[in-house]
Amino acid sequence: MADELDDQEAMAQWASQNPPGAFDGAGEGTNEFGDFSGGMGGWDDGGGEGGSERILNQDEIDSLLGFDLSGDGADDRTGIRAIINSALVSYERLPMLEIVFDRLVRLMTTSLRNFTSDNVEVSLDNISSIRFGDYLNSIPLPAILAVFRAEELDNYGLLTVDSNLIYSIVDVLLGGRRGTAAMRIEGRPYTTIERVLVQRMIEVVLHDLKSAFEPLHPVSFSLDRLETNPRFAAIARPANAAILVKLRIDMEDRGGRIELLLPYATLEPIRKMLLQQFMGEKFGRDNIWEGHLATELWTTQMEVRAVLDEQQVPLSRVLNMQVGDTLMLNATPDSLVELRAGAIPLTRGRMGRRNHSIAVRAEAPLTPAAKKAVQKLK
Repeated sequence: MADELDDQEAMAQWASQNPPGAFDGAGEGTNEFGDFSGGMGGWDDGGGEGGSERILNQDEIDSLLGFDLSGDGADDRTGIRAIINSALVSYERLPMLEIVFDRLVRLMTTSLRNFTSDNVEVSLDNISSIRFGDYLNSIPLPAILAVFRAEELDNYGLLTVDSNLIYSIVDVLLGGRRGTAAMRIEGRPYTTIERVLVQRMIEVVLHDLKSAFEPLHPVSFSLDRLETNPRFAAIARPANAAILVKLRIDMEDRGGRIELLLPYATLEPIRKMLLQQFMGEKFGRDNIWEGHLATELWTTQMEVRAVLDEQQVPLSRVLNMQVGDTLMLNATPDSLVELRAGAIPLTRGRMGRRNHSIAVRAEAPLTPAAKKAVQKLK
């Protein structure tokens, strides 16, 4: 009871010091926290009538947070959402990817026409960066997910075929009539025939993908397995970044979509090549000139000397040498002869005779100095 009485006395004292109307819209009331202007104007910074802060409206709040209510995805690169996605590496930093996938579209157009014996048009919708976990959660089911392995890159990739394309391929390959939509039966798993036909189409796409990467770097893509549940197609950690390529396949009135996902870890071994602005760029080095120079160096004539012995004699003796003087060498018929190219010692061997010519048979491998010289030439 004593505490309650103390509280009531404190409230009565505060009410006597701050009579009613102290905080009315006129802004005349004050307390220890500073001035306050009435209404929704906010706190007064003491600068007079124009010192009140403006309240953000709903559109400005959405823009700050990066929310896009229209659904067109235009605000993914603004606000807090842009900060969250800043850890992703934009595919635009890998310019060669666009060339590779553009080549893939041209190859698939021809190969799928031969595969289906129908008029097939392949188009590239877009190339984007996405987190692997976000992509798995966005896959529309039912679908077939093909996990493939990049042999030379020692990693995996993912290829998704949506249900529209699955039924369209089955309908085309089994002789369905043109002008009628493919029949879809929901609520059942894909049959063995459907999976086999889709697998053949996936193998054609992977072969074209290998040909698309061939000018840049030889990569072999082999099909590992087919899955219908995205949880079983986890080839990377959910937070890892990946490249998503969406391809549209149209066969007159039928068609669907293929989505190709390549984690950045898969592309890391050839990242320097993907940074090129055009095919064959070597960052200041000309590969054509390098190949020409290497070819000419391998066919260049080089003088090799066989050194029997070396001696150090006074200069006066050399100046006094006359015709007929004899120099005694510290070498025997069994002594090793040193082969030199200029000042670089190559190897050692024994001197002999082959037919009517004097020959030297190498008895030791190339010296470290000679190996370094050869590596520089390469």
